[in-house]
Amino acid sequence: MLGIHTALRISDLLRLTWDDVYDASSESFRTHIITTEGKTGKSKAIALHTNAVTALEICLPHRRGVFIFANNRRHTAPISRVQAYRIIKTAAKAVQTAMPVSCHSLRKTLGYHAWQAGTAVAVIMDIYNHSSYHITRRYLGITQDDCDKVYLTMAFV
Repeated sequence: MLGIHTALRISDLLRLTWDDVYDASSESFRTHIITTEGKTGKSKAIALHTNAVTALEICLPHRRGVFIFANNRRHTAPISRVQAYRIIKTAAKAVQTAMPVSCHSLRKTLGYHAWQAGTAVAVIMDIYNHSSYHITRRYLGITQDDCDKVYLTMAFV
């Protein structure tokens, strides 16, 4: 849930700590995750969706360390990108998805569904911190069929 609702790269997602999402002094979840992206060095605030908070509430009593995705052997480190990939592939296999799935699928999912719901591409570009429309277009999977649909459905008198 957290990966899909934040659209973070897997390396940034795995670095999230409980302090990033939970305020122990008030015993409440934060409204936003404030993070700096590893790849771009850009800071961003990400609103925590209620579905993500619900998933975190389930995990909170079972936390094993500082990191949300803590390593079972070394609680002072997050799981590896390879382990995250294994978990995601296992989950995809369990639900028998026909689509190829990877860690990056988590990042792409939010943008794709936002675009399908009518969110402006400029907003999605900002969420992803993309500087190029072409990169965002590739993420969203915009195809010639999508363009054709616009051409064929728009009617002007």
